[in-house]
Amino acid sequence: METPAILVTGSTRGIGAALAEALAARGAAIIRHGRSSAPGVVGADLGAPAAAEMLWEQALDMAGGAIDVLVNNAGLFAANPIDASDIAWLDGWEETLRINLTSAAQLSRLAVRHWQARGVAGRIVHIASRAAYRGDSPAHWHYAAAKGGMIAMHKTIARGYAAQGILSFAVTPGFTNTDMAGDYLASRGGAGLLADIPLGRVATPEEIAAIGVFCALDAPPSMTGAVIDANGASFVR
Repeated sequence: METPAILVTGSTRGIGAALAEALAARGAAIIRHGRSSAPGVVGADLGAPAAAEMLWEQALDMAGGAIDVLVNNAGLFAANPIDASDIAWLDGWEETLRINLTSAAQLSRLAVRHWQARGVAGRIVHIASRAAYRGDSPAHWHYAAAKGGMIAMHKTIARGYAAQGILSFAVTPGFTNTDMAGDYLASRGGAGLLADIPLGRVATPEEIAAIGVFCALDAPPSMTGAVIDANGASFVR
């Protein structure tokens, strides 16, 4: 891939923005995605059922008909306490699952079929979470479930399509210094949570981006199916 075309979802801030910038610095042609359209950004609210397909088609058009790498980074992290009303809790569950897992599945399926139709190799990088393995807070059942599902999906893709050169990698960050995690850190005691991180600090978006770039461009094919932890040793498998 001399100039790979890479779709990075959720790339207007946080880990996604850092990833898009780092990949662009390596010479990749980046298709950025955000919830709202902006110059150079494809707008798509992935909470809407048809949004993933619309995003893929627009990204393909921007890339001249060929995408080489998909990075599933878009995510929602919103509290959903179990004492909410039944309908509010279910709505919260379904919105988080649709944005964090279902849309990633839709895009992954479209990417795999795209590469199969062209008879070429491709890569998917999933930005998951340590919550996939250790769970999350009592108000975040849905987030942990979505990220656990993403890891299971990733492994299935890796096993299913490696022989066709279609590779899948996953990154599981712990707390990362982004807007999305900031409110959660504050709600859980802020600095007190650092006592649970042997490294003594949360990760930076640039650290997670460095791992994502490696997976997207440099990781050897034999690494397909790998899950790379980045949580300051707060959870060691």
